[in-house]
Amino acid sequence: MNHGTPSPLHGKVALVAGATRGAGRGIAVELGAAGATVYVTGRTTRTRRSEYNRPETIEDTADLVTAAGGHGVAVPTDHLVPDQVRSLVERISSEQGRLDILVNDVWGGELLFEWDVPLWEHNLDNGLRMLRLGVDTHAITSHYALPLLLRRPGGLVVEVTDGTAEYNGSRYRNSFFYDLVKTAVLRMAFALSREIGSRGATAVAVTPGWLRSELMLDAYGVTEENWRDALAQEPHFCISETPRYVGRAIAALAADPDVARWNGASLSSGQLAQVYGFTDLDGSQPDAWRYLVEVQDAGKPADPTGYR
Repeated sequence: MNHGTPSPLHGKVALVAGATRGAGRGIAVELGAAGATVYVTGRTTRTRRSEYNRPETIEDTADLVTAAGGHGVAVPTDHLVPDQVRSLVERISSEQGRLDILVNDVWGGELLFEWDVPLWEHNLDNGLRMLRLGVDTHAITSHYALPLLLRRPGGLVVEVTDGTAEYNGSRYRNSFFYDLVKTAVLRMAFALSREIGSRGATAVAVTPGWLRSELMLDAYGVTEENWRDALAQEPHFCISETPRYVGRAIAALAADPDVARWNGASLSSGQLAQVYGFTDLDGSQPDAWRYLVEVQDAGKPADPTGYR
C-alpha cells in the first residue's frame, strides 16, 4: 500500500520474458507493486502446458501483478520463435506506444542439464537445447524489443542469470552447458550496455541468490511456509531467498533516476539490497553470493549470521 505516495513506476511499461514461475514471476509482481504495466510471457497457459508439465501459468502471474497494484497482461510466447516475439513487441507498441523495462528471464533448462557430468557424457541434444533456451531466446527478444525500448530515453534492460561475473569467472558451474549459458548471459548484458548505453538506455545483469522457486521447493518437498524444514537435507539452504527479493532489486533499479551508473555491471539481489535498502518478504537481506564464497565454498558449517 503506497498511502497516497506516487507509485515509482506508474506509467511505465515492462516486458518480463519468461514470467511463468520462479524469478520471472517474482520480478513481474514487484514491478506491478511499483505501479508498472507488465507484459508477462511464457509457454504455459491455463489451456496448455510446456514440457515442464507444471501448474503455474502466465495468466496466474498476470493476475498477481494486477493484485499487487500494477496491470498484468499475459501473452503466450515461445521466445525461440521470432515471429511470435515480433508479434508480442508489435502488440506492446500498439497498445502502449512505449517499452521502459525489458527483463530477459527465459531459461527452461532445469530438466536438461546433468549435474557434474562432463561434456562428452552429457546428453548432446539436451545440452544444445539448453543453449537455445537460455541464450538464443534472450538474443531474439532483445533484437525485436530494443527498437521500442530505445524510442524514449531512460530504458532499462535486465539480463537475469545465475551467478555474478566475479563468481562465475573463477568457478565451474555444474556442467559445460550450464556454465556456458549462465556466463553467456552475463556477457550479453555487457555487450548490450555498449550498444545501448550511448543511446540513452542501460543494460545490466542481475542474479538472484539461492532461489526458493516453485521447482526448488518441490525438490526439497517443502512449501514457502515450511521451507526451513529443508535445512535438514541441505543446511546451506538457510541463505535462500524468495523470488520477490530479486523482483524488488529490479524494481529498485527501474525506479532509480541514476540507473545509468550501473550500465554494464553484474549485480546481485543481495548486493542491491544493501544499496537500495529493500528486504525480502521476511524482512531479511540475504547476501547469497558473499555467503557462498565465505561460508559454503570455504567448507564452513552452515550459518547465515551476518549474511541475512
